[in-house]
Amino acid sequence: MYKRNAALNNSHDVLIIGAGAAGMMCALTAAQRGRSVLLHDHSTKLAEKIRISGGGRCNFTNLNAKPENYISQNPHFCRSALARFTPQHFIALLDKHGIGYHEKTLGQLFCDDTAEAIIAMLKAECDSAGVRWCKPCSVEKIECSDAYYVITPREIIRATSLVIATGGLSIPKIGATPLGYQTAEQFGVPMTKLKPGLVPLNFHHEEWAAYAELAGISLDAVVSFGKHSFRENLLFTHRGMSGPAILQISSYWEHDKPLSINLLPDHDPREMLLQQRSSKMLLSNFLAQHLPKRFAEIIATQWTENKPLNQYTEKELCKLADKLKNWQITPSGTVGYCKAEVTCGGVDTHALSSKTMECKDVPGLYFIGEVLDVTGQLGGYNFQWAWASGFAAGKAV
Repeated sequence: MYKRNAALNNSHDVLIIGAGAAGMMCALTAAQRGRSVLLHDHSTKLAEKIRISGGGRCNFTNLNAKPENYISQNPHFCRSALARFTPQHFIALLDKHGIGYHEKTLGQLFCDDTAEAIIAMLKAECDSAGVRWCKPCSVEKIECSDAYYVITPREIIRATSLVIATGGLSIPKIGATPLGYQTAEQFGVPMTKLKPGLVPLNFHHEEWAAYAELAGISLDAVVSFGKHSFRENLLFTHRGMSGPAILQISSYWEHDKPLSINLLPDHDPREMLLQQRSSKMLLSNFLAQHLPKRFAEIIATQWTENKPLNQYTEKELCKLADKLKNWQITPSGTVGYCKAEVTCGGVDTHALSSKTMECKDVPGLYFIGEVLDVTGQLGGYNFQWAWASGFAAGKAV
């Protein structure tokens, strides 16, 4: 009986659960096509992840976005959506609303003003297209028969198409929940393994004790794991490492395996040290010409013996040089979802259409954004995936 009443009183073509970046893009795209759209979210604040991103200025895309910037067990899945909604498409939307932006390093685009401008723009586009809102409101249950029925504390919502845009597990303090993964499980949609991504790394206390005093010091380095390498800043913390280079590699890093860090990417340490074999300069003072002073002192005292360069053998200098070029160090783990910018893994994209984001075996059920096993690198790539996947589903629902 409740389904009949729900169908009469609160029925929509499209129900989107999750009013973040992907959800709002999907909603406005679908509504502009004439679909009746209800956008549902459990949070009192709209799009908190947009609001806090990029230090409050929202790194909303990257000019260099391409499939190679994404991690997935199905690496070609993102290709279609990224090709159909590019950074230039989103930039055109900003231009339409008169929102200023600027490019930082490596193609990263940020708002000139605050991230609130992006949120206001997306909400205005949704409102203009006729999107209805249901927030804050939790989901108690999802059922499917002739349509999808979402039971909430206040009402039962009927929809022909159900879009899950609930995000991942990262940053639970702003409202992250496992609802998207639970929905996939309910409908038999496979999942890949989840882990925190774009996240600082910790090290065992005993191993890190010598470096803990470097907290707050950063340096330019190349951090590698397997075939993946990133050259950006590395930041020491009390418990391990952070900074862009570490956040980038964290999404690829596998537990109990070492990272390789090149501390002198612009130099050949062997050549540099062997040229100084006759020097009476202390090793720590020499290294301080190229590395932060406190770090140079730790290297000189912990990795070897701090003495004048002319007292080292060639073999000793070569051994030190090799470690400066390839410092092997094994993290004990990450700091977890509380500080992770994204969730790696998610709904297995082999089960979805790459053109529409619809489940192949569950008609009318769509997954978009971070809930999918598509994770972008640091620098605006994850927002571009949110826009692109939301647009793809919005064109199809």
